[in-house]
Amino acid sequence: SLPAKLINGGIAGLIGVTCVFPIDLAKTRLQNQQNGQRMYSSMSDCLIKTIRSEGYFGMYRGAAVNLTLVTPEKAIKLAANDFFRHHLSKDGKKLTLLREMLAGCGAGTCQVIVTTPMEMLKIQLQDAGRIAAQKKLMAAQAQLSSSSAAGAAEPVVETRTTATQITRELLRSKGIAGLYKGLGATLLRDVPFSIVYFPLFANLNKLGQKDPNVKAPFYVSFLSGCVAGSTAAVAVNPCDVIKTRLQSLQRGVNEDTYSGILDCTKKIWQKEGPTAFFKGAYCRALVIAPLFGIAQVVYFIGIAEFLLDMLPKHRA
Repeated sequence: SLPAKLINGGIAGLIGVTCVFPIDLAKTRLQNQQNGQRMYSSMSDCLIKTIRSEGYFGMYRGAAVNLTLVTPEKAIKLAANDFFRHHLSKDGKKLTLLREMLAGCGAGTCQVIVTTPMEMLKIQLQDAGRIAAQKKLMAAQAQLSSSSAAGAAEPVVETRTTATQITRELLRSKGIAGLYKGLGATLLRDVPFSIVYFPLFANLNKLGQKDPNVKAPFYVSFLSGCVAGSTAAVAVNPCDVIKTRLQSLQRGVNEDTYSGILDCTKKIWQKEGPTAFFKGAYCRALVIAPLFGIAQVVYFIGIAEFLLDMLPKHRA
């Protein structure tokens, strides 16, 4: 049932995000740093420096936004894929690869309704620590190079903002369109991701089914979700880098600004080289693999069906 699909998708999203959010934060910071202003050399370096400067919970900056919106986002994505697969199937026959890809395309298109504002707000909070750390470093360097105490730079104090404050400011200044900055780039990432992910998962999962009418074991669903998720994540990582750059409202010192997808692509290629499009790719694979592995296990086990079945008994 649709309520069961929505509950399963929500539970899966909450569990997955809680487990992998620090890696996602490292991905965002690695993707946003530009040549000449590198704060972090790797994922582990980013996480260590984040803990030192912002504490353990610094790794979860922006998690509240994700945890709040990931339930409808994952629910829409998984339920939409099932919806399109059902309506594209002919008399219950096996879907062709093309139809599976079309179903994934539909799911990816539907989810951006929630994904775009969620990612927009999350990126601002995740990257705020990097920008603050960069400013502190620049201030410290200026202080060391200063020949007199009078010319010393004043310490930089980070002013922390919340998702609510950012939302209010965007709505006040730009209206609802402010929350959908980078919508085109989000579609450019999520539609190809779903086109790759859902058919690949479905076919890998079928390999573990002894009987077409019986669900595959949970570990098969988990591994299929991990492999399909990480493959799709790396494949669309260039689009994710572009999306992250476009959705960042604040820039570090001497960092480029972009007017759109083509401008962003051109500047990254010219100034940072083609390898820049794969910044944070391994982080993204580490995020997406368990996230979708967990999602598919929860979804296919059907926790929601159990909970919904218990309600009438409880009332009785």
